[in-house]
Amino acid sequence: MSQICQITGKKVMVGNNVSHSKRRTKRKFYPNLFKKKFYFPDEDRWITLKVSNAGIRTINKIGLAAALKTAKEKGLVANI
Repeated sequence: MSQICQITGKKVMVGNNVSHSKRRTKRKFYPNLFKKKFYFPDEDRWITLKVSNAGIRTINKIGLAAALKTAKEKGLVANI
């Protein structure tokens, strides 16, 4: 699985390492991802999601069902 949050859609970004002499080399910025289990009371089961810290906060704020609904509309979650 790739490094993409299943709730927010955050993914790897590309940037530069800049040395003291201002020489630039490519680097990657990775999202802060966790593999986390959530209890889904609508279906009475546990689901495992790969979510970023911002995704966990979103789930805590609006709830798991609403977060999954918006993620399905964006096309981030296929069949959960």
